[in-house]
Amino acid sequence: MQKFAQIGPIAFHLPETVEDNDLLQALFPKWDMELIYKKTGIRARHIAAPGETAADLAVVAAEKLFQQHDIDRNSIDFLLFCTQSPDYPLPTTACLLQDRLKLQTSIGALDFNLGCSGFVYGLSMADGLIRSGAAERILLITAETYSKYIHPTDRSLRTIFGDGAAATLIEAADEPSLGGFAFGTDGSGADTLMVAQGGARPAADALKPRKRKRWPSTLFMDGPEIVKFTLEVVPPMIQRVLDQSKWTRDDVEFYLMHQATHFMLDHLRTRLNLTEEQIPLAMQEYGNTVSSTLPLLMHDLRTAGRLRTGTQTLLIGFGVGLSWAGCSWTETWQPRNTPAATLQHGSIEQHSDTNGNAHLGAKPIGQHTTDAVRAAESS
Repeated sequence: MQKFAQIGPIAFHLPETVEDNDLLQALFPKWDMELIYKKTGIRARHIAAPGETAADLAVVAAEKLFQQHDIDRNSIDFLLFCTQSPDYPLPTTACLLQDRLKLQTSIGALDFNLGCSGFVYGLSMADGLIRSGAAERILLITAETYSKYIHPTDRSLRTIFGDGAAATLIEAADEPSLGGFAFGTDGSGADTLMVAQGGARPAADALKPRKRKRWPSTLFMDGPEIVKFTLEVVPPMIQRVLDQSKWTRDDVEFYLMHQATHFMLDHLRTRLNLTEEQIPLAMQEYGNTVSSTLPLLMHDLRTAGRLRTGTQTLLIGFGVGLSWAGCSWTETWQPRNTPAATLQHGSIEQHSDTNGNAHLGAKPIGQHTTDAVRAAESS
């Protein structure tokens, strides 16, 4: 009998160190943090410690998923790991995660190098594996530590990107809940969002940023070009997803977008003629966590009770590559009782606090994160 992928529970982990806008204002008095906040919609970002990698965050997120939702790790038969911050060029970080998470040696495991479109790509691969009968229970992990590519004085990037990981269980079901997958790729835009160092290409022959670099970061981003690209490709892709799903706009309750910045999503909302309610936000306390923004958003919407069984949404990712992807998704997961700790880092903007603002203090990396990784690997 044909099986289909459905999105099960989601857990996430953010580093202990928090950089809020008050801290950055104190460090750089000339930065207009209130103006930056109005553009980005971001007040705080979690930052990985110097010795903390995307794989470390992934381990803790996966262990939270197993523990909070009573998942037998031996039931996992495939691991998909999306990151652009691998531990090593080789071996594949997913293979290392298999060992650290004590998953069975009979599973399949692979990394895939994508950024902001990565979660939707991961869903499409999981759906294909389940439809083909190759897997029944897939662990999809997205994890990123862009902060390691950002110079401390880089006002344009340090105020946007945060580190984090999300672990999502994808299970086989009798009825489809994901569909209409649509993709896009334009490698000619690679020079608008890039890290050219660290690969096999010699520096003399490496890809050069499209415009002059204003900051000494390894990561380069041409913000205006990324906005232009997004406004050009996302609206037609949404129509493709709707057509392939045999849906109309009236069938969609939420458009769940990659949480780039408030500026970006506000322009998309205007271009698409949507209401603020139709494009929920979850970046104020997280920042742009790249491939993890969508699962973080979904997790928070579920926790707030805004995603109910039967809720129809679109999932849309876009960014580095240039790469974009979208699909339709109908919520099917029904949560069991889970620990309150699931929301330890906050929720969607509408539920952050009474003023709608998150004032998080800067916390140094502590023994807690180290202990979390050690506990996860010894469990």
